Amino acid sequence: MSSQDSIAQDALDRLFLQARSQNGWLPKPVDDEQLRRLYDLMKMAPTSANCSPARIVFLRSAQAKERLRPALSAGNVEKAMSAPVVAVIGYDTQFHELLPQLFPHNPAMRELFAGNAALAQATAVRNGSLQGAYLMLAARAIGLDVGPMSGFDAEQVNAAFFADGRCRVNFICNLGYGDPDKLFPRSPRLDFDQACTLL
Repeated sequence: MSSQDSIAQDALDRLFLQARSQNGWLPKPVDDEQLRRLYDLMKMAPTSANCSPARIVFLRSAQAKERLRPALSAGNVEKAMSAPVVAVIGYDTQFHELLPQLFPHNPAMRELFAGNAALAQATAVRNGSLQGAYLMLAARAIGLDVGPMSGFDAEQVNAAFFADGRCRVNFICNLGYGDPDKLFPRSPRLDFDQACTLL
Protein backbone atom coordinates (compact mmCIF):
# COMPACT_ATOMS: atom_id res chain seq x y z
CA MET A 1 0.00 0.00 0.00
CA SER A 2 1.37 3.40 -0.93
CA SER A 3 1.23 6.39 1.38
CA GLN A 4 -1.54 7.82 -0.83
CA ASP A 5 -3.93 4.94 -0.20
CA SER A 6 -6.48 5.28 2.58
CA ILE A 7 -6.66 2.48 5.12
CA ALA A 8 -9.86 0.45 5.23
CA GLN A 9 -13.01 1.92 6.74
CA ASP A 10 -13.08 -0.66 9.53
CA ALA A 11 -9.59 0.47 10.59
CA LEU A 12 -10.71 4.11 10.61
CA ASP A 13 -13.71 3.09 12.70
CA ARG A 14 -11.54 1.19 15.18
CA LEU A 15 -8.96 3.95 15.55
CA PHE A 16 -11.20 7.03 15.44
CA LEU A 17 -14.82 6.99 14.36
CA GLN A 18 -16.28 4.28 16.60
CA ALA A 19 -13.58 4.26 19.28
CA ARG A 20 -14.51 5.67 22.66
CA SER A 21 -12.77 6.70 25.88
CA GLN A 22 -13.76 3.97 28.29
CA ASN A 23 -15.15 4.47 31.81
CA GLY A 24 -15.47 0.82 32.83
CA TRP A 25 -13.86 -2.48 32.02
CA LEU A 26 -14.72 -6.08 31.37
CA PRO A 27 -12.89 -8.68 33.50
CA LYS A 28 -10.70 -9.82 30.61
CA PRO A 29 -6.92 -9.76 31.07
CA VAL A 30 -4.28 -8.05 28.94
CA ASP A 31 -1.13 -10.14 28.70
CA ASP A 32 2.54 -9.17 28.48
CA GLU A 33 2.72 -10.04 24.80
CA GLN A 34 -0.04 -7.56 24.00
CA LEU A 35 1.81 -4.81 25.89
CA ARG A 36 5.03 -5.60 24.05
CA ARG A 37 3.21 -5.55 20.73
CA LEU A 38 1.59 -2.24 21.64
CA TYR A 39 5.00 -0.71 22.46
CA ASP A 40 6.61 -2.13 19.32
CA LEU A 41 3.97 -0.31 17.26
CA MET A 42 4.04 3.02 19.10
CA LYS A 43 7.83 3.28 19.10
CA MET A 44 7.90 3.41 15.31
CA ALA A 45 5.91 6.66 15.08
CA PRO A 46 7.87 9.92 14.68
CA THR A 47 9.40 12.13 17.34
CA SER A 48 11.71 15.09 16.76
CA ALA A 49 15.31 13.97 16.32
CA ASN A 50 13.96 10.49 17.11
CA CYS A 51 14.24 11.56 20.76
CA SER A 52 11.63 9.05 22.03
CA PRO A 53 11.27 10.51 25.55
CA ALA A 54 8.21 8.52 26.67
CA ARG A 55 8.70 6.13 29.56
CA ILE A 56 5.81 3.88 30.53
CA VAL A 57 5.09 1.99 33.73
CA PHE A 58 2.40 -0.63 33.17
CA LEU A 59 0.49 -1.32 36.39
CA ARG A 60 -1.05 -4.78 36.23
CA SER A 61 -1.26 -6.14 39.75
CA ALA A 62 -3.69 -4.95 42.39
CA GLN A 63 -0.69 -4.07 44.56
CA ALA A 64 0.80 -1.84 41.87
CA LYS A 65 -2.51 -0.09 41.24
CA GLU A 66 -2.93 0.52 44.98
CA ARG A 67 0.23 2.62 44.86
CA LEU A 68 -1.58 4.84 42.39
CA ARG A 69 -4.88 5.08 44.27
CA PRO A 70 -3.95 7.96 46.66
CA ALA A 71 -2.94 10.17 43.72
CA LEU A 72 -6.18 9.78 41.77
CA SER A 73 -9.10 12.18 41.83
CA ALA A 74 -12.23 10.60 43.27
CA GLY A 75 -13.91 10.17 39.88
CA ASN A 76 -10.98 8.21 38.49
CA VAL A 77 -10.38 5.69 41.28
CA GLU A 78 -12.84 3.00 40.17
CA LYS A 79 -11.88 3.42 36.50
CA ALA A 80 -8.24 2.73 37.29
CA MET A 81 -8.71 0.04 39.90
CA SER A 82 -10.98 -1.99 37.63
CA ALA A 83 -8.82 -1.64 34.50
CA PRO A 84 -6.73 -4.67 33.56
CA VAL A 85 -3.73 -2.37 33.00
CA VAL A 86 -2.99 1.23 33.93
CA ALA A 87 -0.24 2.85 31.87
CA VAL A 88 1.57 5.64 33.70
CA ILE A 89 2.99 7.59 30.79
CA GLY A 90 5.96 9.75 31.69
CA TYR A 91 8.77 11.51 29.91
CA ASP A 92 12.50 11.27 30.45
CA THR A 93 13.94 14.70 31.26
CA GLN A 94 17.38 13.39 30.28
CA PHE A 95 16.26 11.78 27.02
CA HIS A 96 19.19 13.39 25.22
CA GLU A 97 21.61 11.02 26.92
CA LEU A 98 20.27 8.32 24.59
CA LEU A 99 20.55 10.36 21.40
CA PRO A 100 23.91 8.79 20.42
CA GLN A 101 21.93 5.54 20.14
CA LEU A 102 18.75 7.02 18.66
CA PHE A 103 20.18 9.73 16.38
CA PRO A 104 23.70 8.45 15.60
CA HIS A 105 24.19 10.41 12.38
CA ASN A 106 24.22 13.74 14.28
CA PRO A 107 26.09 13.48 17.59
CA ALA A 108 25.81 17.24 18.15
CA MET A 109 22.09 16.87 18.96
CA ARG A 110 22.91 15.46 22.38
CA GLU A 111 24.87 18.57 23.34
CA LEU A 112 22.19 20.87 21.94
CA PHE A 113 19.69 19.56 24.49
CA ALA A 114 22.20 19.03 27.28
CA GLY A 115 23.12 22.71 27.09
CA ASN A 116 19.57 24.09 26.94
CA ALA A 117 17.30 22.94 29.79
CA ALA A 118 14.25 24.84 28.53
CA LEU A 119 14.53 23.31 25.07
CA ALA A 120 15.02 19.85 26.54
CA GLN A 121 11.95 20.22 28.78
CA ALA A 122 9.72 21.46 25.97
CA THR A 123 10.96 18.71 23.66
CA ALA A 124 10.42 16.00 26.27
CA VAL A 125 6.86 17.11 27.05
CA ARG A 126 5.83 17.65 23.44
CA ASN A 127 7.23 14.41 22.11
CA GLY A 128 6.25 12.42 25.17
CA SER A 129 2.67 13.61 24.62
CA LEU A 130 2.87 12.53 20.99
CA GLN A 131 4.06 9.11 22.07
CA GLY A 132 1.23 8.84 24.58
CA ALA A 133 -1.22 9.46 21.74
CA TYR A 134 0.59 6.90 19.61
CA LEU A 135 0.22 4.43 22.49
CA MET A 136 -3.55 4.90 22.46
CA LEU A 137 -3.79 4.40 18.70
CA ALA A 138 -1.52 1.35 18.88
CA ALA A 139 -3.69 -0.11 21.65
CA ARG A 140 -6.82 0.37 19.56
CA ALA A 141 -5.06 -1.10 16.52
CA ILE A 142 -4.41 -4.38 18.36
CA GLY A 143 -7.95 -4.62 19.70
CA LEU A 144 -7.68 -2.94 23.09
CA ASP A 145 -9.71 -0.04 24.44
CA VAL A 146 -8.28 3.00 26.19
CA GLY A 147 -9.32 5.42 28.89
CA PRO A 148 -6.91 8.35 29.23
CA MET A 149 -7.03 10.35 32.46
CA SER A 150 -5.51 13.58 33.70
CA GLY A 151 -7.28 13.74 37.07
CA PHE A 152 -4.41 12.96 39.44
CA ASP A 153 -1.81 14.56 41.68
CA ALA A 154 1.34 14.58 39.56
CA GLU A 155 3.74 14.89 42.46
CA GLN A 156 2.24 11.85 44.17
CA VAL A 157 2.48 9.85 40.95
CA ASN A 158 6.07 10.94 40.45
CA ALA A 159 6.94 9.96 44.03
CA ALA A 160 5.34 6.55 43.59
CA PHE A 161 6.70 5.60 40.18
CA PHE A 162 9.49 8.01 39.16
CA ALA A 163 11.12 8.57 42.52
CA ASP A 164 14.61 9.25 41.17
CA GLY A 165 13.31 12.44 39.52
CA ARG A 166 14.65 11.73 36.07
CA CYS A 167 11.21 10.95 34.63
CA ARG A 168 8.01 12.89 35.21
CA VAL A 169 4.42 11.82 34.68
CA ASN A 170 2.55 13.21 31.69
CA PHE A 171 -0.80 11.42 31.86
CA ILE A 172 -2.37 8.07 32.74
CA CYS A 173 -4.18 5.71 30.39
CA ASN A 174 -6.25 2.69 31.35
CA LEU A 175 -6.04 -0.27 28.97
CA GLY A 176 -8.24 -3.30 28.49
CA TYR A 177 -11.60 -4.24 27.07
CA GLY A 178 -14.21 -1.59 27.68
CA ASP A 179 -17.62 -2.27 29.21
CA PRO A 180 -20.12 -0.78 26.73
CA ASP A 181 -22.71 -0.41 29.49
CA LYS A 182 -20.53 2.22 31.17
CA LEU A 183 -20.09 4.51 28.19
CA PHE A 184 -21.53 8.01 28.18
CA PRO A 185 -23.11 9.42 25.02
CA ARG A 186 -20.43 10.76 22.71
CA SER A 187 -19.73 14.45 23.26
CA PRO A 188 -19.82 16.91 20.34
CA ARG A 189 -16.70 17.87 18.40
CA LEU A 190 -15.82 21.15 16.71
CA ASP A 191 -16.55 21.47 13.02
CA PHE A 192 -13.68 22.03 10.59
CA ASP A 193 -14.47 25.74 10.21
CA GLN A 194 -14.44 26.24 13.98
CA ALA A 195 -11.04 24.66 14.48
CA CYS A 196 -9.14 25.09 11.25
CA THR A 197 -7.89 27.92 9.08
CA LEU A 198 -6.99 27.59 5.42
CA LEU A 199 -4.36 30.09 4.25
